[in-house]
Amino acid sequence: MDLQQRINAFIKLGTFLGQFTTDGITKKNDIEANDLFFDGFKHQIKLAKAHNGWFTENNILFSLESWHKALADRTINKWVKKYNFNSLNPQKIAIIMAGNIPLVGFHDFLSVLISGHKVLVKQSSNDKHLLPFLAKYLEVVEPGFKGKITFTEEKLEGFDAVIATGSDNTARYFEYYFKDKPSIIRKNRNSVAVLTGDETPEQLEALSEDIFRYYGLGCRNVSKLFVPESYNFDAFFSAVYKWHPIIHQAKYANNYDYNKAVYLMSEFEMLENGFLMVKEDQSYASPIATIFYETYNSIEALEQKLKADDDKIQCVVAHNLSENEIAFGETQKPQLWDYADNVDTVDFLLKI
Repeated sequence: MDLQQRINAFIKLGTFLGQFTTDGITKKNDIEANDLFFDGFKHQIKLAKAHNGWFTENNILFSLESWHKALADRTINKWVKKYNFNSLNPQKIAIIMAGNIPLVGFHDFLSVLISGHKVLVKQSSNDKHLLPFLAKYLEVVEPGFKGKITFTEEKLEGFDAVIATGSDNTARYFEYYFKDKPSIIRKNRNSVAVLTGDETPEQLEALSEDIFRYYGLGCRNVSKLFVPESYNFDAFFSAVYKWHPIIHQAKYANNYDYNKAVYLMSEFEMLENGFLMVKEDQSYASPIATIFYETYNSIEALEQKLKADDDKIQCVVAHNLSENEIAFGETQKPQLWDYADNVDTVDFLLKI
């Protein structure tokens, strides 16, 4: 396979995924291998939903719709044009995937295959139904992928490099275990939003998408707010209220009740609106149904803090703060060139 064949295969996959959106699932004509895969993928969505209580149909479809958009012809070609794939020495790349949100490891999977390597995938048990089926679709629309994609539940063996995603604790294990291999080891990261008090209702409502999408389980979910001293949260609570049905999801409600009880028994001060608690805390990682906040005196001092804590932060949501900021409501819509931990995965793969 040459690069264009690999690109074409993923474009076809993106077209296939375009049938599965948050507006509904609709079978379309003229999609390659659709009769073979459409009904089967609907079934995989049901299995993923039944297997993991956090994987609601809406969140699964949101992920699929996002990948449909990312795998567009123009987008993929814009992504790959900065790289030179001509001198690649094909290797077998192991990927250890997280399972916090649907298809969270797909970008690594895509990066390895688009680069021309073979992939050895060890999935999280929380997210094991969707990707193997999509891999079969790729093998049908581009037979050159056959033999280049392997999934395993056993110990990883016979690989040349590894990309592993986990917690800070598992990262220490990964770093020791894979010390003799080229690797990308990802640790815990969280996203933050910087508020000034001048945000429009539309901006704050968009921020609610950054907070609540995937129940806040992703590293790109905003888990902490930086606000000026004496910030009034009334406008914030008003803007996020559209997400109040989230409390009817059992796993979310259980976390809300548990964390609220802990805070009350510990006599922590907090604000809450029946489905979200806001607590002052210096930590970046907040529990489910909670968002932390911290006050700042000056933008300059805050910028220094964010720079010092760069290795803990995935996204900074803000308006006119810095050139690397992300707009309100955009954290769960990353581009192909928005790499986790700001480590260029394709550049790493091309230098192995």
